[in-house]
Amino acid sequence: MSQAPPLRLLLVEDQTLMRQGLTTLLDLEPGFSVAAAAVNGKEGVQQALALRPDVVLMDVQLPVLNGVEATAAICAAWPAARIIILTTFDRDDYVYQAVRAGALGYLLKDTPAEQLVATIRRVAAGEVFIQPEIAARALRELVRPAAGEPLSEREREVLALLAAGRANREIAAQLVITEGTVKNHVSNILGKLQAENRTQAADIARRRGLL
Repeated sequence: MSQAPPLRLLLVEDQTLMRQGLTTLLDLEPGFSVAAAAVNGKEGVQQALALRPDVVLMDVQLPVLNGVEATAAICAAWPAARIIILTTFDRDDYVYQAVRAGALGYLLKDTPAEQLVATIRRVAAGEVFIQPEIAARALRELVRPAAGEPLSEREREVLALLAAGRANREIAAQLVITEGTVKNHVSNILGKLQAENRTQAADIARRRGLL
């Protein structure tokens, strides 16, 4: 009975020590073979589409294209791609964005080696795996009801400009209202979205499809 060929892996990681460490770790694992490694998102897309590896391990914070953008580009051209996000960031918005882009797995870099290996095998088999503590927190946020009333049309306009990084003075000038009115709208937006600050409000709004 012939032995199954090893799973071919692509690493997309810009940090040299992490990339080399993962390569060594995974090459030593029976049934795994690191086919290539890329140092930025654009190169990761090119390598993935050229090599068609069994599993791609993708960082989030990457030069040129970030990991979510690279994942989306790969999956758009190759829907059968199996990608695991491997990152130091456990932000809920990254989880949502990565899954929407097509990732089948989401792990933190402090994950034990045996869990990483097991997740690679599961994703290679077509399963979806998000690290349990991340999934639980993200699910709680997803199902949490919104507070207060829906955003008004003007609040949505302010929210869009706020999310684009505009200061209150710029928002006031563009919408032809006073800065005081802008501050009131921002306060209402934070309350309705249950957000602690402007950045969090923008993140929540994106997840809920308000932007």
